Amino acid sequence: MISLFFPPSSFIPSPREGIGVCGWILVSLSFLLVLITFPFSIWMCIKIVKEYERAVVFRLGLILSKRAKGPGLILILPCTDVFIKVDLRTVTCNIPPQEILTKDSVTTQVDGVVYYKIQSAVCAVANVANVHLATYLLAQTTLRNVLGTQSLSQILSSREDIAHNIQVNAELRLSRQTKFHFMECGLENMSF
Repeated sequence: MISLFFPPSSFIPSPREGIGVCGWILVSLSFLLVLITFPFSIWMCIKIVKEYERAVVFRLGLILSKRAKGPGLILILPCTDVFIKVDLRTVTCNIPPQEILTKDSVTTQVDGVVYYKIQSAVCAVANVANVHLATYLLAQTTLRNVLGTQSLSQILSSREDIAHNIQVNAELRLSRQTKFHFMECGLENMSF
């Protein structure tokens, strides 16, 4: 099984750690290169981050600050800095039809939809390899796990309660590492 989560301590450095002497030499050389080629290099250094986005900046592989940059203009050194933009808008994730064996041994197909929003861009980039894939797979797994403990009559009579239960379970499992907020979860179609 492929692990989608990385330990948070491996990416976010503590305040005592840094890029070291060699790192500061590389940053100084990069800054000097920007100054020497100033009129032309400024176009490569300035990046625009939209209102609904945040940028996580890595300097020589380490996160530059514990807070994401933006919105607005941000300055990136060309040879030492890399940035990743994270969209903070609400994302819709359609759960494809899942064959589920209910508690009373009835096979049913259920699909659904999940709405989620990233609250911390730094945690989403540093702690999860692929945020959207992790959320998609977690929504599928949680849907199967929650509906597998219910009988068919319970599923048919309390769809809203089951959707809320799926939302709470998924948020508990993923929000600890990524600071997500699951806005809503719903069951769409059922077939027997």
